[in-house]
Amino acid sequence: MDLLTLTVVLILLLFALLGSGLWIAIVLAMIGFAAMVIQVSAPPGSVLATSFWSASNSWDLTALPMFIWMGEILYRTRLAEDLFHGLAPWLNRLPGRLLHVNVLGCAVFAAVSGSSAATCATIGKISLPELTKRNYDERMAIGTLAGSATLGLLIPPSIILIVYGAATDQSIARLFIAGVIPGMLLAGLFMGYVVLWALLNRSRMPPPEPRVSFVQRVIATRRIIPIILLILGVIGSIYGGLASATEAAVVGVILSFVLSWATGTLNRATFMEALIGATVTSCMIAFILAGAAFLTVAMGFTGIPRALAEWIGTLGLSQWQLLFALTIFFIILGCFLDGISMVVLTTSVIMPLVVAAGFDLIWFGIYLVLVVEMAQITPPVGFNLFVLQGLTGRSIFAIGLYALPLFVLMCVAVVLIAAFPELATWLPSTMLDRPL
Repeated sequence: MDLLTLTVVLILLLFALLGSGLWIAIVLAMIGFAAMVIQVSAPPGSVLATSFWSASNSWDLTALPMFIWMGEILYRTRLAEDLFHGLAPWLNRLPGRLLHVNVLGCAVFAAVSGSSAATCATIGKISLPELTKRNYDERMAIGTLAGSATLGLLIPPSIILIVYGAATDQSIARLFIAGVIPGMLLAGLFMGYVVLWALLNRSRMPPPEPRVSFVQRVIATRRIIPIILLILGVIGSIYGGLASATEAAVVGVILSFVLSWATGTLNRATFMEALIGATVTSCMIAFILAGAAFLTVAMGFTGIPRALAEWIGTLGLSQWQLLFALTIFFIILGCFLDGISMVVLTTSVIMPLVVAAGFDLIWFGIYLVLVVEMAQITPPVGFNLFVLQGLTGRSIFAIGLYALPLFVLMCVAVVLIAAFPELATWLPSTMLDRPL
């Protein structure tokens, strides 16, 4: 069978299997198995076993369950409540006022969670009732939360960056540090949008809150000191070159337990819930990565990625044209797949194109996370939309419409890091001058 026909057959089979409701990991393995049976003489069973073992026996993946466990522990603390009441007094004089709590709260929680859905659920449980009680515009409250929660994928520690690093053999520590400035940039764009909207829609803003003295604001800030210390402990240890990403993940788990104990939320029930939740999520992701690893090897045997890269090369596309095509591709794909599935499903095919085009793989990881973030707020399959549907009762299409301005801002962020790649590459190259 020629490669074009094989590619069409595999794509049709992929969508048929995904539509049947099978697990992503099983679908990926089945596609790889089918490709080898059709096109390759090598024994697919032996390759499957070897690929599964190689994907599971990775030191980089050790950080994955640790960071997930840290997020599960913190999800069961009063972290979101402390964030809201610690940040709110400082934002009353800024146009948009408490709407900024959605952005800043998500940015801070992202630095200790690594999950977009967990960030959305945790911050949303506190901020949405508070904003509703104060008569803030519902569309803005829901839309800014949906968009800001995507920061959980970009600001380190990011689960999706660990997945990308494991799939492409890149340094997790460098990817984490590379995500800092783009994450701050995106949060700044979101806050700028809130300021502009508030200035143009003064009639839709509630009456100002009573003035709070400087002393009262400082006292309120004490509630977020433990969170800041946790962030410094995790990210600071990597930033300062004191620990690898895996070692920093263990530090994060220990500090999370300390924070949970200090706030009185650590007991046998919450410990077991966090442990089981982290185990289930980690196994799911590891299983997907194993299936993707076999698919990658199978695709290498068939020669499809190499042929695709050669075909793209004959088109003479510039880097900008290739990026534009990839962005459109990922936006469409994000309407049907979650972020992790998008990354593991596409890396085996697009990485030869990326390498041939001369892109820095650390920079490309940040670009990829940005476009994957868009998938979190694009219906019909957007995890943040599902979370907010459960919290608000609104349809996912209505929530997607509320978040549309923030989707546009993510597109702006993609353009900015493409035009100025140093936004992603400068910090890791400056602060981490040795391989980690």
